[in-house]
Amino acid sequence: MLVFNVTFKCRPGMRDTFLEQIMSAGIIDGARGEAGNLRYDYSVPVDHADELFLVEKYLDAGAVAEHVRQTHTAKLVELKEQYVSDMILEQYEAPEASL
Repeated sequence: MLVFNVTFKCRPGMRDTFLEQIMSAGIIDGARGEAGNLRYDYSVPVDHADELFLVEKYLDAGAVAEHVRQTHTAKLVELKEQYVSDMILEQYEAPEASL
């Protein structure tokens, strides 16, 4: 399983608009509907007014490659250019675990 933690550092005052655009473009539903996508969740940090956090989990590298080819992913890249000043991407490989 591959896990990505993405921190979007939005231009001042643009975080909420960026998230609204992501939602209205169908990016979240599109990503969640992909084969091999296990999680695609945005959250808003309470102590960073211009940041948006995304957790993505994929079954394998093939699922990630398929995600990158999607039109909703291209739309996210387009929105990012408009609303985001910096981005931090952390990637982890994690074994499947059950408790």
